[in-house]
Amino acid sequence: MSDVSPLFEPFSIKGLDLPNRIVMAPMTRGFSPDGVPTDDVRDYYARRADADVGLILSEGTLIPRKGAADNANYPLFHTEAALAGWKNVIEGVHAKGGKMGPQIWHQGLLRKTGTGHYPDAPSDSPSGVTHKGKQLFDEPGEEEVADMVAAYAKAAASAKELGFDTVEIHGAHGYLIDQFFWEVMNKREDKYGGGLPERAKFAGEIISEVKKAVGPDMPVILRFSQWKQQDYAAKLAQTPQEFEAFLKVFVDAGVDVLHASQRRFWEAEFPDVDGENGLNTAGWAKKLTGLPTITVGSVGLSSEFTGAMRGEGSKTRPITDVVERLDKGEFDLVAVGRALLQDPHWATKVKEGRADELMDYDAKAMATLY
Repeated sequence: MSDVSPLFEPFSIKGLDLPNRIVMAPMTRGFSPDGVPTDDVRDYYARRADADVGLILSEGTLIPRKGAADNANYPLFHTEAALAGWKNVIEGVHAKGGKMGPQIWHQGLLRKTGTGHYPDAPSDSPSGVTHKGKQLFDEPGEEEVADMVAAYAKAAASAKELGFDTVEIHGAHGYLIDQFFWEVMNKREDKYGGGLPERAKFAGEIISEVKKAVGPDMPVILRFSQWKQQDYAAKLAQTPQEFEAFLKVFVDAGVDVLHASQRRFWEAEFPDVDGENGLNTAGWAKKLTGLPTITVGSVGLSSEFTGAMRGEGSKTRPITDVVERLDKGEFDLVAVGRALLQDPHWATKVKEGRADELMDYDAKAMATLY
């Protein structure tokens, strides 16, 4: 393993001082019965805080909308019992010297009616239309959309009150906010529909309201992606110009950090512009906005995203690749997902040059809180 020291340089975002550039990426777990995080969940995160992870972003936590998810073991970020559980988690992380933020989340139409914490509740969406064009529900009115916005802000306010260090808004991977971004699911003709910047207005309003809820000293992160789990080939912005107009909505709303999700961090976002080895999504986001960015996508794995889940191998890139890009200033932070899910000591092993102890990702790790 070559020099990895850039990964372990400190970084500050507003009032948040991080000891290094390693972020634990949000990963859905489902180990919170009835939506309440347990001591096992606390200890799962605390182990990473105690092992050189600079910032922990939690698994997706559900905003106070009844149709937010399809699994009653996904953690809520509302109700007295759930918030008490999250208070226990952040106290456990802080006891180990860690920094943490919840990722606040809503599945939108990826959640099917009849499932989750509130089975009888309908699923929220921009237009009630699936990605295949099937109309499942009436399009929500602007008042209902405003209630969705307010639910994100309420969850963020709870994060602030509980003592979390930051908050991340989940706007990626084909979930509710991303469904507003995506023209195949957003058929609205009001202020939330139209071109890509207009379809981004829902997220812009969420950012603005979340900022009001948490105050000026708590960084607000937005996670977004071009790809969707409904369509890996989907691409919201086809050119840097379209990408800049899209991101400007979030910049104007006051977002502090952009978390750019890719399936593979090494892939160029616009290869026709700067080549096959050009900037990735996080690199372009930083170039176009000047904001701090987080890169993520198969960091530290020997198997690529979907291939790992199917037990297939595929080419990857060594850790030194992402470190070199970080050192050049293409992005500011590096989120590590499944490698950290499987091994709480992954960051320490990298820091200490213990490459021989790093393990290939095994999808069976999803079934355990290591």
